[in-house]
Amino acid sequence: MKCEKKPRCNIESIVDIIGSKWNLLIVWHLGGRVVRFTELQHRMCGVNSKTITKHLRDLEQHGVITRKVYAEVPPRVEYALTERGEALLPIIGSMLEWGGAHLPAAQDERPVPNMAVAAVPE
Repeated sequence: MKCEKKPRCNIESIVDIIGSKWNLLIVWHLGGRVVRFTELQHRMCGVNSKTITKHLRDLEQHGVITRKVYAEVPPRVEYALTERGEALLPIIGSMLEWGGAHLPAAQDERPVPNMAVAAVPE
């Protein structure tokens, strides 16, 4: 089947933002708090700093996170979710609910931050 050039659909745009394992985990770890780079790196086992930096830049470009640099020595950089990023938390909450119902017992004991699932208009 030949692929035709068509305008991007919404699902492709969404996958660009949260389809990456690392992007999704970064959003999860930033949920409801401001986090410094080193703290984020410690929370995300199995990923190197170059990968985290790449995905942080990607999320910042998509307007999901903010990056605040403090002019001090050594430099301090903090990351937080934007309003757009916070709006992803109920989606992650739904994913966690699905996982709780359909996967073996989860190992993550961290409470789910601000994950009230908004009612979907009919």
